[in-house]
Order: sequence, then C-alpha cells, then structure tokens
Amino acid sequence: MKTLIALLFVVTLQTCISSTPPTNHPKAVWTPTASITQGMKKAYFASGCFWCVEAIYESVKGVSEVYSGYAGGQTKNPNYNQIGTGKTGHAEAVEVIYDPKVVSFGTLVQVFFGSHDPTTPNRQGPDYGSQYRSIAFYTNDQEREIIQKYIQSLEEGGYFSKEIVTEIKPLEKFYYAEEYHQDYEKNNPNNPYVQQVSIPRLRKFQKQYPELIKADH
Repeated sequence: MKTLIALLFVVTLQTCISSTPPTNHPKAVWTPTASITQGMKKAYFASGCFWCVEAIYESVKGVSEVYSGYAGGQTKNPNYNQIGTGKTGHAEAVEVIYDPKVVSFGTLVQVFFGSHDPTTPNRQGPDYGSQYRSIAFYTNDQEREIIQKYIQSLEEGGYFSKEIVTEIKPLEKFYYAEEYHQDYEKNNPNNPYVQQVSIPRLRKFQKQYPELIKADH
C-alpha cells in the first residue's frame, strides 16, 4: 500500500495540473492588456502542456511574448475545467508574438518540432489526453506550405523512428487561458511539475539549438 501511495504521489507531481483552483466561467476570463507592436506577427502551436511550450518560445530570439490558451476544438469560450475533460476538442496551445525581421515562421516551426515528440498521439511526456496532442496551426496558405514541407523533410530524413502524427489545422479561434496560466513556469519555479518536466524540457531544447536562444536565457 505504501508503494502504491508513493507511486500516485510521484504521478501527481509530474502532471500538468495547477495548484490554483481552476476558474469555471462561461466566458473568456482573461485577455492580454498590451497591444501588439506594429510589424510583429502571430503564430500558433500546440505541443503538450502550455506551461512548457510558452517557456520554450519565450527563450527564442525575435519572440517578444507568448500567451497560453486553447485552440483546435469546437467548444466556445472554453475554460481549464472543460479542457481537462478532453471533450472540448481543443488542445492546450500558445500564441507566439514574433518579429519576422528577426525570426521567420519557418524557424518557429523548427522550434515546434525540435522541442517535443510529434509521434505520440494525444500525449506529451507524462501528460495524456486529446488536449495534449500535437498541432501546427496556420493562418494562411504560405504557413501551411511551410509546415507541410518541413514535415516532409523530417520524414524523408528519417529524423523520427515513428510516424509523425502532428495535425496541420487552420486557426479558427484562439482562446486565452486563465491569467494564472500565463508565465506559469516563470512565476512558479518551485512547482514540482515545473522542476521535473518543464525546466528539463526547456534546457534540452536550449542545448540542442543554442543559436536560437536569447542572450538573457
């Protein structure tokens, strides 16, 4: 019995679950207050727990801000409680605000595939469920072609031993997650999940792509 309790405790620590009680509200509960600077663009990706993905993209040169949210599903104004059921169709996703003069959309796609396992359906690390599936979103035909060509190059190069299951979807709507999810890794450095999953994932990415990392990271 003690062994079982210990195992359950470890699993709990290593799951993307906030210690803050989820807000259950029928409408979106938070939106950014800052406006996007002229000349900046937006890109959208889903590759597991958005705490991890947000921190990874915020470390990339040319990225000014990253917001956590929900995308890819059919439920309007979803909240964290609903997302956790896996029945909304949405995945935990991020909105990346970037300067195209510094970093291209193609490089952001490279970051996407270089910072998670795109061969695990409905799962990323210790987190499982459709809300953690891999999705590369596009907002125009050019972005779609860039994603498709990059996947083709990965497949032809045999970069992954298993089939890439990443969905390529048009962005229909991005819903911002509750405020306590924003900058979660930065604001909760001692959280067990952050310590055991988020930070190691970030460090692994930074080690593999040092040329893409900001000087202060």
